[in-house]
Amino acid sequence: MSRLVTIYGGSGFVGRYIARRMAKEGWLVRVAVRRPNEALFVKPYGAVGQVEPVLCNIRDDESVRAAMAGAEAVVNCVGILGRRGKNTFDAVQVEGAGRIARIAAETGVERLVQISAIGADAGSDSEYARTKAAGEAAVLAAFPSAVILRPSIIFGTEDQFFNRFAGMAKFGPILPVVGADTRFQPVYVDDVAQAAVRGVLGQAAPGIYELGGPEVCSFRELMAAMLKVIHRRRLVVNVPFFLARLMGWGFDLMQTLTGGLVTNTLLTRDQVRNLAVDNVVAPGAKGLDDLGIAATPFSAVLPDYLWRFRPSGQYDAIKASARNLRA
Repeated sequence: MSRLVTIYGGSGFVGRYIARRMAKEGWLVRVAVRRPNEALFVKPYGAVGQVEPVLCNIRDDESVRAAMAGAEAVVNCVGILGRRGKNTFDAVQVEGAGRIARIAAETGVERLVQISAIGADAGSDSEYARTKAAGEAAVLAAFPSAVILRPSIIFGTEDQFFNRFAGMAKFGPILPVVGADTRFQPVYVDDVAQAAVRGVLGQAAPGIYELGGPEVCSFRELMAAMLKVIHRRRLVVNVPFFLARLMGWGFDLMQTLTGGLVTNTLLTRDQVRNLAVDNVVAPGAKGLDDLGIAATPFSAVLPDYLWRFRPSGQYDAIKASARNLRA
């Protein structure tokens, strides 16, 4: 009889990679999401009926319990970067994470993997970082044998980091960034998925793992590498933090005044606070090496999906070759 794993947020950026890998391991995969009709793309990850999206609201006990029924393992990938209606940082990243862990313990789930983030810190100025830390504490209180994964910025085909800035680079000669000197350690999404699978299969000891790639770069250096891949020359301009805070305040105010009709997806005050702190693996922390996973460099992957932002898209290399022939 096939074993069952429930992945909360399993249709998201990280969750879909975990779902695909768990299906390849032969498990039944239940993808618990708010809108199952928008997660039908996960069904072909396995054989017919092997991967199924189901309705779940992690703010509700019975909804979480129903999605978990019969599961041997649970992975929680749910997280937010900004408040949207009732989905606040506390409701999602603290109460939601704690609820999943508590119900997993009550129902006899064997293994639990929680996706957190580097920078989780109860004493942080950032609400995002504080609630990530509080969520970890809630998970460990209810399920002490949980595996907690803290990735740095995650890159991959569907990412909202390199794709976003590559899109911005298509317009105008300037590429503005906040925190140009802040350091990141980008980690490949499938490496994070492999780490989660290790946890589900019992191949990772309980505890906290900080996941980063082999390259540590400043924000400015990451943008330079991205621009090189998309064959565009842009001036990377650092936006001072005092100005970024004003911008975040204005965008947040717009969301508040419109009652959420206009969502601030540009820059929040809380994101500015996060961008002021390095996002790298702490010295001595357990990481990908401890899980037997070789970290993938972003330089090896970016060309596979950022080519569409080149001036001539998929034909850019062909045009460059033709120019060489004429020369």
